[in-house]
Amino acid sequence: MVKTILIAIISILLVGTIIVQPDTAFQASLQGLTVWWNIVFPGILPFLVLFELMTAFGLAHAASTLLGPVMHRLFKLPGEAAHAIALGWMGGYPAGAEATASLRKQNKVDQSQGQRLLAIAHMPNPLFMLVVIGAGFLHKPIVGIMIAAAVWLSALFLLLLLSIANIGSRNNVIEPSLDAAASKPQDGFVKQLTGAMQLGREQDGRSFGKVLGDAVSSSVQKLLMIGGFMIFASVLAKLAQPLFAPLLTKLNASFIGPALFESHIGAYAAAIWETPVGGSLMNAAAIAGVLAWSGLGGILQTGYTIAGTDLKLLPFAAFRMMHAVGAFLLTLLLWNPMSALLRYVTPPGTFPVFSPDQPQAAWGGPTAITASDMPMLWSYSITASLLLLTAFALLHFVSPLWRTRRIGR
Repeated sequence: MVKTILIAIISILLVGTIIVQPDTAFQASLQGLTVWWNIVFPGILPFLVLFELMTAFGLAHAASTLLGPVMHRLFKLPGEAAHAIALGWMGGYPAGAEATASLRKQNKVDQSQGQRLLAIAHMPNPLFMLVVIGAGFLHKPIVGIMIAAAVWLSALFLLLLLSIANIGSRNNVIEPSLDAAASKPQDGFVKQLTGAMQLGREQDGRSFGKVLGDAVSSSVQKLLMIGGFMIFASVLAKLAQPLFAPLLTKLNASFIGPALFESHIGAYAAAIWETPVGGSLMNAAAIAGVLAWSGLGGILQTGYTIAGTDLKLLPFAAFRMMHAVGAFLLTLLLWNPMSALLRYVTPPGTFPVFSPDQPQAAWGGPTAITASDMPMLWSYSITASLLLLTAFALLHFVSPLWRTRRIGR
Protein backbone atom coordinates (compact mmCIF):
# COMPACT_ATOMS: atom_id res chain seq x y z
CA MET A 1 0.00 0.00 0.00
CA VAL A 2 2.80 2.43 0.97
CA LYS A 3 4.75 1.55 -2.17
CA THR A 4 1.71 2.18 -4.38
CA ILE A 5 1.04 5.57 -2.77
CA LEU A 6 4.70 6.56 -3.10
CA ILE A 7 4.80 5.63 -6.80
CA ALA A 8 1.57 7.56 -7.39
CA ILE A 9 2.96 10.68 -5.71
CA ILE A 10 6.21 10.50 -7.69
CA SER A 11 4.27 10.05 -10.93
CA ILE A 12 2.08 13.09 -10.20
CA LEU A 13 5.14 15.19 -9.37
CA LEU A 14 6.86 14.06 -12.56
CA VAL A 15 3.85 14.93 -14.72
CA GLY A 16 3.55 18.30 -13.02
CA THR A 17 7.23 19.05 -13.62
CA ILE A 18 6.89 18.20 -17.31
CA ILE A 19 3.87 20.52 -17.58
CA VAL A 20 5.78 23.36 -15.91
CA GLN A 21 8.95 22.78 -17.99
CA PRO A 22 7.78 21.34 -21.33
CA ASP A 23 10.73 22.72 -23.31
CA THR A 24 13.27 21.18 -20.94
CA ALA A 25 11.49 17.82 -21.04
CA PHE A 26 11.32 17.92 -24.84
CA GLN A 27 15.03 18.69 -25.25
CA ALA A 28 15.92 15.89 -22.81
CA SER A 29 13.73 13.37 -24.61
CA LEU A 30 15.25 14.45 -27.94
CA GLN A 31 18.72 13.89 -26.51
CA GLY A 32 17.79 10.39 -25.36
CA LEU A 33 16.23 9.63 -28.74
CA THR A 34 19.34 10.84 -30.57
CA VAL A 35 21.67 8.67 -28.50
CA TRP A 36 19.38 5.66 -28.98
CA TRP A 37 19.14 6.07 -32.76
CA ASN A 38 22.80 6.93 -33.41
CA ILE A 39 24.43 4.48 -30.99
CA VAL A 40 22.24 1.98 -29.20
CA PHE A 41 19.98 0.81 -32.05
CA PRO A 42 22.74 0.10 -34.60
CA GLY A 43 25.12 -1.12 -31.90
CA ILE A 44 22.82 -3.77 -30.42
CA LEU A 45 20.61 -4.84 -33.34
CA PRO A 46 23.11 -7.24 -35.01
CA PHE A 47 23.79 -9.01 -31.74
CA LEU A 48 20.16 -9.41 -30.74
CA VAL A 49 19.60 -11.01 -34.14
CA LEU A 50 22.74 -13.08 -33.54
CA PHE A 51 21.24 -14.53 -30.35
CA GLU A 52 18.21 -15.87 -32.21
CA LEU A 53 20.34 -17.25 -35.05
CA MET A 54 22.84 -18.89 -32.71
CA THR A 55 20.03 -20.70 -30.94
CA ALA A 56 18.33 -21.76 -34.17
CA PHE A 57 21.50 -23.08 -35.81
CA GLY A 58 22.83 -24.88 -32.75
CA LEU A 59 25.86 -22.65 -32.20
CA ALA A 60 24.79 -22.09 -28.60
CA HIS A 61 25.00 -25.81 -27.99
CA ALA A 62 28.42 -26.00 -29.64
CA ALA A 63 29.66 -23.13 -27.47
CA SER A 64 28.37 -24.96 -24.40
CA THR A 65 30.41 -28.02 -25.36
CA LEU A 66 33.52 -25.96 -26.08
CA LEU A 67 33.49 -23.68 -23.04
CA GLY A 68 31.63 -25.89 -20.59
CA PRO A 69 34.69 -27.05 -18.60
CA VAL A 70 36.04 -23.51 -18.26
CA MET A 71 32.70 -22.08 -17.18
CA HIS A 72 32.23 -24.82 -14.58
CA ARG A 73 35.71 -24.77 -13.07
CA LEU A 74 36.26 -21.02 -12.91
CA PHE A 75 32.77 -19.59 -12.44
CA LYS A 76 30.67 -22.57 -11.26
CA LEU A 77 28.35 -22.07 -14.24
CA PRO A 78 27.11 -24.58 -16.84
CA GLY A 79 28.38 -24.53 -20.40
CA GLU A 80 25.18 -22.92 -21.67
CA ALA A 81 26.19 -19.74 -19.83
CA ALA A 82 29.02 -19.20 -22.31
CA HIS A 83 26.86 -17.89 -25.15
CA ALA A 84 24.94 -15.58 -22.79
CA ILE A 85 28.23 -14.01 -21.69
CA ALA A 86 29.48 -13.79 -25.27
CA LEU A 87 26.29 -12.09 -26.45
CA GLY A 88 26.26 -9.67 -23.53
CA TRP A 89 29.86 -8.67 -24.10
CA MET A 90 29.46 -8.33 -27.88
CA GLY A 91 26.03 -6.72 -27.99
CA GLY A 92 25.86 -4.67 -24.80
CA TYR A 93 22.97 -4.46 -22.41
CA PRO A 94 20.36 -5.87 -22.36
CA ALA A 95 21.42 -8.62 -24.81
CA GLY A 96 23.12 -10.59 -22.03
CA ALA A 97 20.14 -10.24 -19.71
CA GLU A 98 17.84 -11.51 -22.46
CA ALA A 99 19.98 -14.62 -22.95
CA THR A 100 20.23 -15.19 -19.19
CA ALA A 101 16.47 -14.95 -18.72
CA SER A 102 16.00 -17.45 -21.54
CA LEU A 103 18.39 -19.91 -19.88
CA ARG A 104 16.61 -19.54 -16.54
CA LYS A 105 13.20 -20.15 -18.10
CA GLN A 106 14.59 -23.32 -19.68
CA ASN A 107 16.05 -24.39 -16.29
CA LYS A 108 19.58 -24.47 -17.74
CA VAL A 109 20.79 -22.46 -14.71
CA ASP A 110 19.46 -22.35 -11.18
CA GLN A 111 18.56 -19.11 -9.41
CA SER A 112 21.99 -18.55 -7.85
CA GLN A 113 23.79 -19.27 -11.12
CA GLY A 114 21.34 -17.13 -13.05
CA GLN A 115 21.89 -14.23 -10.67
CA ARG A 116 25.67 -14.38 -11.16
CA LEU A 117 25.31 -14.89 -14.90
CA LEU A 118 22.96 -11.90 -15.11
CA ALA A 119 25.59 -9.75 -13.41
CA ILE A 120 28.48 -10.77 -15.66
CA ALA A 121 26.53 -10.80 -18.94
CA HIS A 122 25.32 -7.19 -18.49
CA MET A 123 28.09 -5.24 -20.24
CA PRO A 124 28.30 -2.03 -22.28
CA ASN A 125 28.52 -2.34 -26.03
CA PRO A 126 32.18 -2.72 -27.10
CA LEU A 127 31.62 -0.57 -30.18
CA PHE A 128 30.40 2.21 -27.93
CA MET A 129 33.50 1.96 -25.74
CA LEU A 130 36.01 1.64 -28.58
CA VAL A 131 34.47 3.84 -31.28
CA VAL A 132 32.24 6.41 -29.60
CA ILE A 133 34.19 6.94 -26.37
CA GLY A 134 37.70 6.23 -27.61
CA ALA A 135 37.58 7.92 -31.00
CA GLY A 136 34.58 10.24 -30.57
CA PHE A 137 34.51 11.56 -27.01
CA LEU A 138 38.22 11.38 -26.16
CA HIS A 139 39.83 11.45 -29.62
CA LYS A 140 42.23 8.70 -28.45
CA PRO A 141 41.09 5.22 -29.58
CA ILE A 142 43.68 3.54 -27.35
CA VAL A 143 41.97 5.03 -24.29
CA GLY A 144 38.73 3.34 -25.27
CA ILE A 145 40.56 0.00 -25.31
CA MET A 146 41.96 0.59 -21.83
CA ILE A 147 38.57 1.62 -20.45
CA ALA A 148 37.01 -1.52 -21.94
CA ALA A 149 39.77 -3.65 -20.39
CA ALA A 150 39.12 -2.14 -16.96
CA VAL A 151 35.36 -2.75 -17.25
CA TRP A 152 35.81 -6.37 -18.36
CA LEU A 153 38.57 -7.33 -15.93
CA SER A 154 36.81 -5.86 -12.91
CA ALA A 155 33.64 -7.79 -13.83
CA LEU A 156 35.56 -11.07 -14.11
CA PHE A 157 37.29 -10.46 -10.79
CA LEU A 158 34.00 -9.81 -9.02
CA LEU A 159 32.42 -12.88 -10.60
CA LEU A 160 35.31 -15.03 -9.38
CA LEU A 161 34.78 -13.71 -5.87
CA LEU A 162 31.06 -14.43 -6.02
CA SER A 163 31.68 -17.89 -7.44
CA ILE A 164 34.12 -18.76 -4.66
CA ALA A 165 31.76 -17.50 -1.99
CA ASN A 166 28.75 -18.99 -3.85
CA ILE A 167 26.52 -16.39 -2.19
CA GLY A 168 22.89 -17.39 -1.89
CA SER A 169 23.35 -20.79 -3.50
CA ARG A 170 20.77 -23.34 -2.44
CA ASN A 171 20.78 -25.79 -5.27
CA ASN A 172 23.36 -26.40 -7.97
CA VAL A 173 21.69 -29.40 -9.57
CA ILE A 174 20.79 -28.67 -13.18
CA GLU A 175 19.14 -30.90 -15.73
CA PRO A 176 21.51 -32.47 -18.29
CA SER A 177 22.35 -30.08 -21.08
CA LEU A 178 21.52 -30.71 -24.70
CA ASP A 179 25.17 -30.71 -25.69
CA ALA A 180 25.87 -33.46 -23.20
CA ALA A 181 23.09 -35.56 -24.68
CA ALA A 182 24.38 -34.97 -28.19
CA SER A 183 27.75 -36.62 -27.68
CA LYS A 184 29.39 -39.54 -25.98
CA PRO A 185 32.56 -39.46 -23.88
CA GLN A 186 34.44 -41.51 -26.51
CA ASP A 187 33.54 -39.09 -29.32
CA GLY A 188 36.25 -36.86 -30.69
CA PHE A 189 36.26 -33.16 -29.86
CA VAL A 190 35.19 -32.05 -33.34
CA LYS A 191 32.49 -34.68 -33.45
CA GLN A 192 31.11 -33.49 -30.13
CA LEU A 193 30.92 -29.92 -31.40
CA THR A 194 29.20 -30.83 -34.67
CA GLY A 195 26.88 -33.26 -32.89
CA ALA A 196 25.76 -30.63 -30.39
CA MET A 197 25.26 -28.09 -33.16
CA GLN A 198 23.26 -30.49 -35.31
CA LEU A 199 21.02 -31.52 -32.40
CA GLY A 200 20.21 -27.90 -31.62
CA ARG A 201 19.42 -27.22 -35.29
CA GLU A 202 17.13 -30.24 -35.53
CA GLN A 203 15.24 -29.34 -32.36
CA ASP A 204 14.58 -25.81 -33.63
CA GLY A 205 13.38 -26.97 -37.04
CA ARG A 206 12.64 -23.55 -38.56
CA SER A 207 13.78 -22.61 -42.05
CA PHE A 208 16.45 -19.98 -42.57
CA GLY A 209 13.94 -17.39 -43.79
CA LYS A 210 11.62 -18.02 -40.85
CA VAL A 211 14.47 -17.78 -38.34
CA LEU A 212 15.78 -14.54 -39.86
CA GLY A 213 12.33 -12.94 -39.97
CA ASP A 214 11.55 -13.90 -36.36
CA ALA A 215 14.97 -12.69 -35.21
CA VAL A 216 14.66 -9.27 -36.85
CA SER A 217 11.07 -8.77 -35.69
CA SER A 218 11.73 -9.63 -32.05
CA SER A 219 14.99 -7.66 -31.99
CA VAL A 220 13.38 -4.46 -33.30
CA GLN A 221 10.57 -4.82 -30.78
CA LYS A 222 13.08 -5.14 -27.93
CA LEU A 223 15.03 -2.13 -29.18
CA LEU A 224 11.89 -0.01 -29.19
CA MET A 225 11.44 -0.94 -25.55
CA ILE A 226 15.06 0.03 -24.85
CA GLY A 227 14.52 3.37 -26.57
CA GLY A 228 11.53 4.09 -24.38
CA PHE A 229 13.57 3.40 -21.24
CA MET A 230 16.40 5.61 -22.49
CA ILE A 231 14.11 8.54 -23.29
CA PHE A 232 12.41 8.20 -19.91
CA ALA A 233 15.77 8.09 -18.11
CA SER A 234 17.02 11.13 -20.03
CA VAL A 235 13.94 13.18 -19.11
CA LEU A 236 14.15 12.05 -15.49
CA ALA A 237 17.83 12.99 -15.31
CA LYS A 238 17.18 16.46 -16.70
CA LEU A 239 14.21 17.17 -14.46
CA ALA A 240 16.07 15.91 -11.38
CA GLN A 241 19.12 18.02 -12.15
CA PRO A 242 18.12 20.93 -9.85
CA LEU A 243 17.88 18.51 -6.92
CA PHE A 244 21.40 17.17 -7.41
CA ALA A 245 23.07 20.36 -8.63
CA PRO A 246 23.94 21.92 -5.23
CA LEU A 247 25.50 18.72 -3.86
CA LEU A 248 27.31 17.85 -7.08
CA THR A 249 28.66 21.39 -7.35
CA LYS A 250 30.18 21.10 -3.90
CA LEU A 251 31.69 17.72 -4.75
CA ASN A 252 32.80 18.99 -8.17
CA ALA A 253 31.36 15.82 -9.72
CA SER A 254 28.81 17.10 -12.20
CA PHE A 255 28.83 13.88 -14.23
CA ILE A 256 27.20 11.85 -11.42
CA GLY A 257 23.73 13.26 -12.09
CA PRO A 258 23.45 12.16 -15.75
CA ALA A 259 25.37 8.93 -15.03
CA LEU A 260 22.91 7.94 -12.32
CA PHE A 261 20.09 7.72 -14.86
CA GLU A 262 21.61 6.99 -18.31
CA SER A 263 25.04 5.52 -19.03
CA HIS A 264 25.62 6.87 -22.56
CA ILE A 265 24.86 10.46 -21.62
CA GLY A 266 26.67 9.93 -18.31
CA ALA A 267 29.78 8.71 -20.14
CA TYR A 268 29.84 11.88 -22.22
CA ALA A 269 29.39 13.99 -19.08
CA ALA A 270 32.33 12.14 -17.49
CA ALA A 271 34.45 12.73 -20.61
CA ILE A 272 34.05 16.53 -20.38
CA TRP A 273 34.14 16.63 -16.56
CA GLU A 274 36.57 19.27 -15.31
CA THR A 275 38.33 17.16 -12.71
CA PRO A 276 39.70 18.85 -9.58
CA VAL A 277 42.67 16.44 -9.34
CA GLY A 278 44.23 13.77 -11.49
CA GLY A 279 43.69 15.44 -14.84
CA SER A 280 42.21 13.41 -17.68
CA LEU A 281 43.14 10.13 -15.99
CA MET A 282 40.21 10.74 -13.63
CA ASN A 283 37.98 11.25 -16.66
CA ALA A 284 38.88 7.80 -17.95
CA ALA A 285 38.29 6.20 -14.53
CA ALA A 286 34.94 8.00 -14.21
CA ILE A 287 33.85 6.78 -17.66
CA ALA A 288 34.72 3.19 -16.70
CA GLY A 289 32.67 3.51 -13.52
CA VAL A 290 29.70 4.99 -15.36
CA LEU A 291 29.68 2.22 -17.96
CA ALA A 292 29.94 -0.48 -15.29
CA TRP A 293 27.00 1.05 -13.41
CA SER A 294 24.92 1.23 -16.66
CA GLY A 295 22.47 3.80 -15.30
CA LEU A 296 18.95 3.53 -14.01
CA GLY A 297 17.74 3.05 -17.58
CA GLY A 298 19.96 -0.01 -18.09
CA ILE A 299 18.86 -1.52 -14.78
CA LEU A 300 15.19 -0.99 -15.63
CA GLN A 301 15.75 -2.64 -19.01
CA THR A 302 17.15 -5.68 -17.22
CA GLY A 303 14.21 -5.69 -14.82
CA TYR A 304 11.83 -5.79 -17.75
CA THR A 305 13.83 -8.58 -19.40
CA ILE A 306 13.90 -10.89 -16.36
CA ALA A 307 10.18 -10.46 -15.66
CA GLY A 308 8.60 -13.89 -15.39
CA THR A 309 11.67 -15.47 -13.80
CA ASP A 310 12.78 -15.75 -10.18
CA LEU A 311 15.85 -13.57 -10.82
CA LYS A 312 15.99 -10.53 -8.55
CA LEU A 313 16.75 -6.96 -9.55
CA LEU A 314 18.08 -5.74 -6.17
CA PRO A 315 21.13 -8.08 -6.08
CA PHE A 316 21.77 -7.16 -9.70
CA ALA A 317 21.76 -3.44 -8.83
CA ALA A 318 24.11 -4.12 -5.89
CA PHE A 319 26.53 -5.87 -8.25
CA ARG A 320 26.35 -2.89 -10.61
CA MET A 321 27.44 -0.60 -7.78
CA MET A 322 30.34 -2.91 -6.86
CA HIS A 323 31.29 -3.18 -10.51
CA ALA A 324 31.28 0.62 -10.89
CA VAL A 325 33.62 1.05 -7.93
CA GLY A 326 35.82 -1.80 -9.13
CA ALA A 327 36.11 -0.45 -12.68
CA PHE A 328 36.94 3.03 -11.38
CA LEU A 329 39.68 1.76 -9.07
CA LEU A 330 41.08 -0.74 -11.57
CA THR A 331 41.48 2.01 -14.16
CA LEU A 332 43.56 4.00 -11.70
CA LEU A 333 45.60 0.99 -10.54
CA LEU A 334 46.39 -0.51 -13.95
CA TRP A 335 46.97 2.67 -15.90
CA ASN A 336 50.73 2.97 -15.37
CA PRO A 337 51.62 -0.67 -16.19
CA MET A 338 49.25 -0.68 -19.17
CA SER A 339 50.72 2.62 -20.33
CA ALA A 340 54.25 1.25 -20.22
CA LEU A 341 53.21 -1.83 -22.20
CA LEU A 342 51.11 -0.07 -24.84
CA ARG A 343 53.69 2.59 -25.61
CA TYR A 344 55.87 -0.11 -27.17
CA VAL A 345 53.16 -1.20 -29.63
CA THR A 346 51.44 2.10 -30.50
CA PRO A 347 52.67 4.77 -32.93
CA PRO A 348 54.20 7.95 -31.47
CA GLY A 349 51.53 10.43 -30.38
CA THR A 350 48.79 7.80 -30.21
CA PHE A 351 49.01 7.16 -26.49
CA PRO A 352 47.99 10.05 -24.22
CA VAL A 353 50.29 11.21 -21.46
CA PHE A 354 48.19 11.94 -18.40
CA SER A 355 49.34 14.26 -15.67
CA PRO A 356 47.55 16.20 -12.91
CA ASP A 357 48.22 19.52 -14.64
CA GLN A 358 47.06 18.38 -18.08
CA PRO A 359 44.58 20.93 -19.49
CA GLN A 360 41.05 19.71 -19.98
CA ALA A 361 41.12 20.96 -23.57
CA ALA A 362 43.38 18.00 -24.47
CA TRP A 363 40.21 15.99 -25.11
CA GLY A 364 38.35 18.75 -26.85
CA GLY A 365 37.04 20.70 -23.87
CA PRO A 366 33.54 20.75 -22.42
CA THR A 367 32.02 21.81 -25.77
CA ALA A 368 33.65 19.03 -27.80
CA ILE A 369 30.43 17.51 -29.15
CA THR A 370 26.73 17.51 -28.44
CA ALA A 371 24.24 14.66 -28.52
CA SER A 372 23.38 15.40 -32.14
CA ASP A 373 27.09 15.27 -33.08
CA MET A 374 27.77 11.89 -31.48
CA PRO A 375 29.48 9.39 -33.78
CA MET A 376 27.02 6.95 -35.35
CA LEU A 377 27.44 3.18 -35.35
CA TRP A 378 25.27 2.58 -38.40
CA SER A 379 28.18 1.78 -40.73
CA TYR A 380 29.53 -0.76 -38.26
CA SER A 381 26.05 -2.18 -37.72
CA ILE A 382 25.40 -2.69 -41.43
CA THR A 383 28.79 -4.34 -41.92
CA ALA A 384 28.27 -6.66 -38.95
CA SER A 385 24.76 -7.55 -40.12
CA LEU A 386 25.98 -8.46 -43.61
CA LEU A 387 28.77 -10.61 -42.19
CA LEU A 388 26.38 -12.39 -39.83
CA LEU A 389 23.85 -12.95 -42.60
CA THR A 390 26.54 -14.42 -44.87
CA ALA A 391 27.91 -16.67 -42.14
CA PHE A 392 24.55 -18.11 -41.17
CA ALA A 393 23.51 -18.55 -44.80
CA LEU A 394 26.62 -20.69 -45.27
CA LEU A 395 25.75 -22.64 -42.13
CA HIS A 396 22.27 -23.22 -43.51
CA PHE A 397 23.66 -24.86 -46.65
CA VAL A 398 26.50 -26.73 -44.91
CA SER A 399 24.40 -28.23 -42.10
CA PRO A 400 22.75 -30.87 -44.36
CA LEU A 401 26.23 -32.20 -45.10
CA TRP A 402 26.85 -32.69 -41.38
CA ARG A 403 23.52 -34.46 -41.09
CA THR A 404 24.46 -36.80 -43.95
CA ARG A 405 27.82 -37.61 -42.42
CA ARG A 406 26.25 -38.35 -39.04
CA ILE A 407 23.68 -40.67 -40.59
CA GLY A 408 26.41 -42.39 -42.61
CA ARG A 409 28.32 -43.15 -39.45
